[in-house]
Amino acid sequence: MLTGLLDNRRFRSWAGQIVLLGGFAALILWLVTNTIENLDARGIKVGFDFLQRQANFPISESVLPYNPSDSFLWAYITGLGNTIFISLIAIFFSTLLGLIVGLARRSRHPLTAYLSGVFVTTARNMPLIVHLLFWYALATTMLPAPRQAYNPLPGVYLSLRGLYLPSVGFNGSGLAILLATTVVCLLAYLLWNRLRDRVYRAGLGRPVAAALIVLILSAVYIVVRTTGEVSTPEMRGFNFAGGFRLSSEFTALMVGLVIYTSAFIGEIIRGGIDAISAGQWEAGRAVGLSERHVLTKIVMPQALRIIIPPMTSQYLSTIKNTTLALAVGYPELGLVVGTVINQTGQALESIGILLAVFLTLSIAVSLFMNWYNAHVALVEAR
Repeated sequence: MLTGLLDNRRFRSWAGQIVLLGGFAALILWLVTNTIENLDARGIKVGFDFLQRQANFPISESVLPYNPSDSFLWAYITGLGNTIFISLIAIFFSTLLGLIVGLARRSRHPLTAYLSGVFVTTARNMPLIVHLLFWYALATTMLPAPRQAYNPLPGVYLSLRGLYLPSVGFNGSGLAILLATTVVCLLAYLLWNRLRDRVYRAGLGRPVAAALIVLILSAVYIVVRTTGEVSTPEMRGFNFAGGFRLSSEFTALMVGLVIYTSAFIGEIIRGGIDAISAGQWEAGRAVGLSERHVLTKIVMPQALRIIIPPMTSQYLSTIKNTTLALAVGYPELGLVVGTVINQTGQALESIGILLAVFLTLSIAVSLFMNWYNAHVALVEAR
C-alpha cells in the first residue's frame, strides 16, 4: 500500500507541499516563541495592550478627526486614513496624467512626442525620494510668504505655508439634499448610458448630452448656494484663515508621486495601445470612424486586456511608495508607526500592524483589479 502511495504523483505532490508548509509553520512558531522568551527575559512586555493607552502626540494633518488625547489605536487608524487618501488621489491623477503622456508619446507631432519622451525618461530615471525632496524644497523655499502669496484665481492663494482654496460646508439638511442630488445625477448618468446609442442614432446626441451637463451643473450650483456655506481664505495676522488648506508637505508629496507614477503608467498605456495590430486602426478608418472613435471604441477596449495586469502592479507600487511621505513630513501610517515605536518601544507589534495593513491593502487592490480585468476580457465562444 505504501509503495502504491509513493507511486501516486498526486499524493507525492500534496505530501511534499504539506511537509514544506508544516516545516515553515514550525519555523515561524519557533521564531515567535524564542523572540517572546528573549524579550521577556529583558523585561520587555509583548502584546497589544498599549493600543488602548493615550497617544499624547499630535498629527499635523489628517482626514479623520484626531486629538492627542486619543488612543494609539485611533492614531493608527488616522495614519491609515491618510495613507488611503493619498493613495487614491495619487492613483487617480497619475492615471489621468499617464493617459495624456501615453497618447502624447504616440503623437504624430514630433515636438509633442519628443517632449513627452523627455518627460518619461527624466521622471523614470530619478528615484522617487529625489522627486519628493525636490518639490518639498521648492514649496518651502521658493514660494513667497503668506502676505506676498500668489493669487492665480479668486480665492486661491499659494505660499510657502501651502495652497489655500475656497471650501463649502453643509449642515445636516444640506448634506441630505446634496446626497439626494448626487443620487439623482448618478441615475441620470446611468439612464444616459443606457439610451445613449438610441439618442445618437436619432441625431440628438450632442444636444441631449449638453442639456444633461447643464442641468447637473445647475442642480449642484443651486444646492451649494442654498444649503452650503462657502468659506474663502482671508489674510488674518500672519497667515490665512478660512477655506481649505493643502499643506506644503501634502502638495510636494502629491506632485512628486503623481509625476513619478504617471511616467510609468504612460509607458504602460502606450505599450498596450501599440500592441494592438495596425489592422484594427485601418478597419475603423475604413468604416468612416474618426481617429478618436477608433481609439475609444475599437483599440482601447482591446488594449485594456494588456494594460490592466501591469497597471495593477503599478497601483500596488504606488500604495507602497506612500511610505516615503515621511521624507517630507506628511503623517501617513509609516510616520505614525515610527512615532508610536519611539513612544512605546513596541516595535514588533507596530511593524506587524504595518505589514498587515499594507498586505491587506495590496490584496484588496489586486482582487479589485483582477475582477475588473475579468470583466473587460473578451470571452471566447465555445
